[in-house]
Amino acid sequence: MKATLKQLKGCSFIGKADSNHWTAIDVSKKTCGLDAATHPMEMVLLALGSCAGSDIVSILDKKKVLLEGFEINIDAERADSYPKVFTKIHLEYVFYGQEIKPKHVEQAINLSHDKYCSVMGMIKVSVPITSSYRIVGKLIK
Repeated sequence: MKATLKQLKGCSFIGKADSNHWTAIDVSKKTCGLDAATHPMEMVLLALGSCAGSDIVSILDKKKVLLEGFEINIDAERADSYPKVFTKIHLEYVFYGQEIKPKHVEQAINLSHDKYCSVMGMIKVSVPITSSYRIVGKLIK
């Protein structure tokens, strides 16, 4: 896998990897950025959530579990001093649907966390990661 980053201005970049899709990445104005895009540490959380989420949706789909909706709320804490790494991450999975069984949800989460999610596998060796889930009968729009 390869990736390329191009500076736009100051600490604002666009980057792309093998999928060939450009993504904007920036930092706060007080650092040297424009504060115009997602920050790098936010990208780490988004990568973690989307990796686990993709696994979970795929596993539930194979089990014929019908989801009306799905979301992941991530709460992370960072160290006060540099390099300000994550010190704790919690993922809350919220499943929307009528006949979702807790055992299927738990199996999917466990398989993602313990076997399939590459980002999880990389991050969990240095940061405690916890999770919880809720099943909501109806999707609230």
